[in-house]
Order: sequence, then structure tokens, then C-alpha cells
Amino acid sequence: MSLPKAELHLHIEGTLEPELAFELAARNGVELPYADTDELRTAYQFEDLQSFLNLYYELMAVLRTEQDFADLANAYLAHAAAQGVRHAEIFFDPQAHTKRGLELGTVVEGLWWALGNSAAEHGVSTRLIMCFLRDDSAESAMDTLRAAEPYLDRITGVGLDSAEVGHPPVKFREVYEAAAALGLRRVAHAGEEGPPAYITEALDVLGVERVDHGLRCVEDPALVERLVRERVPLTLCPLSNVRLRTVDTLAGHPLPAMLDAGLMCTVNSDDPAYFGGYAGDNFDAVRRALGLTDERLRELARNSFLASFLEDDEELRAQYLAEVAAYEFE
Repeated sequence: MSLPKAELHLHIEGTLEPELAFELAARNGVELPYADTDELRTAYQFEDLQSFLNLYYELMAVLRTEQDFADLANAYLAHAAAQGVRHAEIFFDPQAHTKRGLELGTVVEGLWWALGNSAAEHGVSTRLIMCFLRDDSAESAMDTLRAAEPYLDRITGVGLDSAEVGHPPVKFREVYEAAAALGLRRVAHAGEEGPPAYITEALDVLGVERVDHGLRCVEDPALVERLVRERVPLTLCPLSNVRLRTVDTLAGHPLPAMLDAGLMCTVNSDDPAYFGGYAGDNFDAVRRALGLTDERLRELARNSFLASFLEDDEELRAQYLAEVAAYEFE
């Protein structure tokens, strides 16, 4: 669906398509434990979040150079632009790369080569969000934040991702306080597999401005009321939820009820190479499975721009919102 939209929940490492994985493996002399792209695709069947993460981290071995990260990001931006994405706020996982011997600068410089050219090349404005691995230590997160300080002219915010259960937001209180002091925007994954209390903790302890996923807020009516009252955006990822068994079927996804409750929901692709679709594919899927009206879809698109970190360019935000208002559905 070419409806103009912002993508606010996208892990750049999760855009590694099998074809590019094999291309980079050949370039860098990395041997993958799969015979070909078809065999690799068959591995993209997951029982839960952890089974996905195991493959996700395994395939990162092919990412070695600035050019690799530039090619990865450029391929995503081309896919996204073709599906109506006009603005993308892109997550990356520095610890997953530095712990295997890469310099942080290799990752940031490579990504920035593509992001810096994105508006001219693809018509997509971008922001870069550095995520901490919640199943790693808080000390490692703080070390990563300090190492990133030379690159903060290119990094808009910080996030929190990877295995959620057993790693509550409070674990990262100090690093989020330090990030706030540096003027960074703050988001965090909460309420995907973790309980609704993790969402509350992310708001109250980490001071997040958006909740990534947030699906399980529906289990706590008082939390839903708060999220509605405070207009806290939720970056939902419907196809991801089905692939990771967070919901049984897309037809059973609570998105319509969440919108009816007044929650500020957005629709995003999460890790599209692994979960069966990019941003436009997710919009198409929820339209078919949930029977969303054109105006509901327009609301989701409008929410995505309102929730974007575009405070430094309100003219651009207004332009995008005008594109959403003018869009004619087929």
C-alpha cells in the first residue's frame, strides 16, 4: 500500500534478505550453514522471540565493513520507499557488532552513508536510533552510550530491544538518565512478551516517549486509560506478532480494539526480512485480515507522522500529513 507513512519500528539488521546475506557472505569469506537462499528461508519459521533472535544474531556475521552496512540500509530504504514510507526512524544494535570485534564507527559510518543520501536517493527522510540489548548488562549499555558520543550528531535517540522477559526496564535506569542528559530521545520495547508492568516501568523509570510494541497494555485497563490520556504512541508490528506467536492469527490481532479505545497506534514492520513483509505489506495485511476502513488506515498513517521525532522540522511533518490527507485509496 502506497499510503504515505512513517516507519517507527524497524531494526536495520532485520532487513537482511537471504539474497543479500549470501552476497555479503561471499564478499567477506563467511561460510553460512545453509546450502542456498531457499534453505535459509525455510529457517525463518519461529516458535517465539528467542528462536528468532538466535538466527538474527547468527546472520549478522556477514556484516563486516562500512560498505556492508551501507548496502543493507540502502536496500531497506529502496524497499520502504516503494511501499509508501516517507520517513523512517531506524534502529540498530551496536553491541551485537562490537562484541564480535567491529568498531562502532564502522557501523555508524556505513549506515550514515545510506541514511545521509536517503532523502535525495529515495525520497525518505530518516533518523537513527541506537538500541541497547536488554539481555546484556547495564554496564555494557553505558559503555556503548559513551562510545557513541562522537556520533551523536547522527543519532537521534536510544532504544531497548532483544529478549524482554526477565530484563525489566528498571535495569537500564542510569543509562537512560545519561541519554536524557545528552539530549537523546528515548523509546523502548515493552509489552511484547513482557507484562504490562514493563510498559509502566518504561514510562515512569526510563521516561520513554514512545512504546515499541506495547501490545499487552490491553491486559491492564488503567494502563490503557493512561496511554490514551497521555497520547503515548505505540509502534505495533502485526506480521511480527503472528510470526513470533504473540498473537495466534492476524484476524485475532487487537489492533481494531486498541484504536477503538483511543490508543495512538502505528503499524510497522519490525524485522521485515524475517517476518514476511515491509511497512506497506503490514498495512495491506491488517486491511484484509481486520477489515480496517480507509479512514482507519489514514488514522494509522497520520499517527505515524505525529509520533515521529520531527520536532526539528515541523514543516516537513506538515508536508507529510498533507500527503496523508490527500491520499486516494484504491
